[in-house]
Amino acid sequence: MSTRALPPLSALRAFEAAARHRSAKRAADELSVTPTAISHQLRSLEDWLGVPLFIRKPRQLELTAAGRELLGDVGNALDVMAGAVARLRAVPQRRHVTLSTTPAVASRWLLPHVGRLREQHPELDLHIHVTHEPVALDGHSADIAIRYGSGRWPGLVAHKLFDNHFVPACSPSLKLKRVQDLPRHGLLHFLASQLRSAPIGWAEWQKLARVRGLDTGAGPVFSDETHTVSAAIAGQGVALMSRALIGDELRQGTLVCPFGPELVGEPFHLVYPESQRSNAAIGAVRDWVLQLLPLLPVP
Repeated sequence: MSTRALPPLSALRAFEAAARHRSAKRAADELSVTPTAISHQLRSLEDWLGVPLFIRKPRQLELTAAGRELLGDVGNALDVMAGAVARLRAVPQRRHVTLSTTPAVASRWLLPHVGRLREQHPELDLHIHVTHEPVALDGHSADIAIRYGSGRWPGLVAHKLFDNHFVPACSPSLKLKRVQDLPRHGLLHFLASQLRSAPIGWAEWQKLARVRGLDTGAGPVFSDETHTVSAAIAGQGVALMSRALIGDELRQGTLVCPFGPELVGEPFHLVYPESQRSNAAIGAVRDWVLQLLPLLPVP
């Protein structure tokens, strides 16, 4: 596209207002400048065009033939621009926020309530990124995250969400009552594909329980926590699961916790950079997550 040969927009606006009012003073009042500034803009426009636009009388400006011709076109052009700007301002600008969390937290807690965020902020698009690995909260990989840990991360704001207690869980069809009977049942293991070792597993639980004859390395391994839960519900063995994330199944009776001990893991926190405290979009997602705490399926 070739470069347009145009005078400064400020000079065209000054001309249009002065021509419409037939007065430099009233044009100055409309544009919140001084009459002297209007007069300067009119002179510069006439110099740029090389033709006079006004016949200047003591108390009034009178348009020349060239001025009348220019007024129609400039007025129409300014109306078109004003209309385009008004349409854009009337349409809410879409924003998006990427929330990083574990697959289980996403599927078993957040996803059933995404509609609430959409109702509260229809202009906001939530992107949910699932992983067990911490990701950079740099506005590219993610903006805000739900992580388990101490909550002490330099440069991050951390809101504690819930404790993370791991318990043996199984189908009531196994009729498992005593911890001494656990070695006669298969163990189910969760190990995310990105991780070399599980942060919490049967070996750690065995250190507390000291059950004789328990082979903590035997049994099927799942890379998805929800698959581990499904296998437990189906009676395929006993899973070591976060109580907070199987609350629905425990209340419904599809899973039971036949015995302890509970293994205490790191609590979950909602985190985002200190520098983003005033970011309205991140604040909207933060408030939505915190509003969901009473809905957490803890039995």
